[in-house]
Amino acid sequence: MSLFDDEKPKKPLTHEIGCDISLLSADELKARIDLLNAEINRLQEEIGRKSAGRRAAEDLFRK
Repeated sequence: MSLFDDEKPKKPLTHEIGCDISLLSADELKARIDLLNAEINRLQEEIGRKSAGRRAAEDLFRK
């Protein structure tokens, strides 16, 4: 039995839009900003992939 068995596993960092942020520290707020920026980048990359696929299909059918 480990000395650290009583410690609860850390919950993964998440952010719910519109949630109360008044009790978060500056470091926690910065971590949430990093999380949201990473999600924005992921969404923008997906938009780019979908746009490229659409352009390729349009070019194919225009010929």
